[in-house]
Amino acid sequence: MDPLSDVIALLRPNTAISKPISGRGTWAVHYAANEAPGFTIILKGECWIAFEGEALLKLETGAFLLLPSTPAFTLSSHPGLVGRPTDPMNVPVRHGEQEDEADFMALGGTFRIEAANAPLLLALLPRMIHVPPSEGRSARLGRLIDLIADECRGDEPGKDMILQRMLEVLLIEALRSQGTTMGEDRAGLLHGMRDPALARVLAAMHADVRADWTVAGLARIAGQSRSAFAARFGAVLGCGPIEYLVRWRMALAKDALLRGAKTLDRIADDIGYDSASAFSTAFRKRLGCPPGQFARMNGSAGHA
Repeated sequence: MDPLSDVIALLRPNTAISKPISGRGTWAVHYAANEAPGFTIILKGECWIAFEGEALLKLETGAFLLLPSTPAFTLSSHPGLVGRPTDPMNVPVRHGEQEDEADFMALGGTFRIEAANAPLLLALLPRMIHVPPSEGRSARLGRLIDLIADECRGDEPGKDMILQRMLEVLLIEALRSQGTTMGEDRAGLLHGMRDPALARVLAAMHADVRADWTVAGLARIAGQSRSAFAARFGAVLGCGPIEYLVRWRMALAKDALLRGAKTLDRIADDIGYDSASAFSTAFRKRLGCPPGQFARMNGSAGHA
């Protein structure tokens, strides 16, 4: 798979909740920060969303918004309103006037992701993806959300797997978007994938994580000098190329430990360590505990 698909696969999105949100008149609600990803698509009317320290964002009919990790925010019918503290609910929500036809309608949702790797992987993604209605991809995202909402309402066999796959598609579709994104100055994988030279390097590392990569060797793939490549990689990804590789190896190791289906020797070989001992030493240095303890603490002793 390509690097972006690799990241989404390790996040393992699951357990989706999708609900209608409507409003009429003047209203404003404030939600506290929530580590879970959130998404919404505006079906009718418009609203305003405000994040602390960010400019107000207007969401119009057809707009799609994805927050890989949800910060505190205020949602309102008009700009500048003070939001009433509100707790998230898993049922349909109506804001403002409760009578008569709503002048604002949206479909909102959230889902869970694999907690063990979330901090590392979410740091590679934008803080927010906003796909405006003028971009054709918002219609594709709307159809996906309809399917997710339909699956959430039912209880058919295979529901969990179907939801996971559809949420993976939803994340990739949103991240493919060339629409407006907040935090464009934030280093991360998406920016690296949009740089042709760095995209080749990232693809090579993800395709063969076991290889004994060096900065000089990766620079040749990028077609740049060693110093220019190292500087560019650090500026765009937020860390050096070898540090990125080590972080990715540890993410793969944690995922394998959580699944509990591989021995330490097999995990070490899969991610490029000469022995289980060398892997265990590197893992303890990074995570502060040996692999076996990590697996037990996170619910899977497995073969480790």
